[in-house]
Amino acid sequence: MSALIQQLPALLGVVIGALGSYMVVMLGDDARFRREQASRREDRRLAAYSEFARSLRASVSVMFRAAAQLGSDPHPHPLPLEEAAARLGEAAEARDLAWESVLLFGAAEVVEAAREWAVAVAEMEQAMRTEAHDREGWKALVEKQRVGREGFYAAARRDVSLPAGHSGRWQTRPGREGA
Repeated sequence: MSALIQQLPALLGVVIGALGSYMVVMLGDDARFRREQASRREDRRLAAYSEFARSLRASVSVMFRAAAQLGSDPHPHPLPLEEAAARLGEAAEARDLAWESVLLFGAAEVVEAAREWAVAVAEMEQAMRTEAHDREGWKALVEKQRVGREGFYAAARRDVSLPAGHSGRWQTRPGREGA
């Protein structure tokens, strides 16, 4: 019995060491799991934001070309309104699907900025569909869309911890700023 009592402190040390090691490993695994989950959520948000932006941008590009056909925009490649209508329908479907991902994964601030940009794009589409030839009105709608896009990108960058980016404005040719 005295041999067991002499070995008891060593045995307790081994048990305590094993439990301590187990706890450290479990805490480390838990922390790594939480980091990986956060990283996956951020990747999903970034993918949702990118897809939404891409879908809205597809609509805007078609509208620039259709507005050029109407004489409201200086785009060098006018697009007949019938072809534009078909492309806008496809773009609207892609935008609606991308919107659902933004709603699911997006932060409230980004969702609101996305909504504002989408409303500006919808106003452009409405103006283009009326076949109006109001150059000044079109310019105002284009500017509202640009501001909406800039707001969306700024909010999305903040949400996924990206540094501030370029405004996206660039001179393509004299008299027209990039969209």
